[in-house]
Amino acid sequence: MTRRTVRGLVPVLLAASALTGCSSEADSGGDAKPEKSAAPAVKTAAKGGTVGGSGSGCELPVTFDLAEDWKAKAVEIDPDSDFAELAEQGPVTLACEIDAKPAGHVGFLRVWRAKATTVTPREALKGFVGADVNASEAAYKEVTSGGQRLTEVVYTAHSDLMDEDRPAHAFALATPDGPVVVHLGGLDADQHEGMLPAYELAKKSVRVG
Repeated sequence: MTRRTVRGLVPVLLAASALTGCSSEADSGGDAKPEKSAAPAVKTAAKGGTVGGSGSGCELPVTFDLAEDWKAKAVEIDPDSDFAELAEQGPVTLACEIDAKPAGHVGFLRVWRAKATTVTPREALKGFVGADVNASEAAYKEVTSGGQRLTEVVYTAHSDLMDEDRPAHAFALATPDGPVVVHLGGLDADQHEGMLPAYELAKKSVRVG
């Protein structure tokens, strides 16, 4: 399995933090009852592979489909690194990076795992977004996608470097090992929009185990 250490990951994470990184009733914090999803407004990318299982680049408690040419690498936490905290965001720890550059985009799908099995997907997602000082206008909703119950958030992420706001998307689901958060980041608003079909593919195909 290919692994990326946190020390090697630091430039990527620093850049991502500087640039920052199915429908139902939406809300800004309270619980909403799950509803069956309608067709997503964004098209779904063509499948190019699967991540999560043995030999897939990242072994995770979930599996989902990858868009063509996107490449997954596991993230291994080095506790002695001065930058290990960059792989922590709220209640979750970075476990996998899926790079869009081979597909012609600048950004990542990142998979984060909760440090506590007692945390709910909504709590994990709210903690993740709340730990980002550049995040605002978060709207949460409970959705059913591909038969899987998820909590999803759409929010605004501000980039001081690019001097712009861009949308951000993430979803979370429960697993026996604790919640998993899948987050889409990007260089700017245009890159984020171009990568949304890959995010939709992951959301549509995600399964526990």
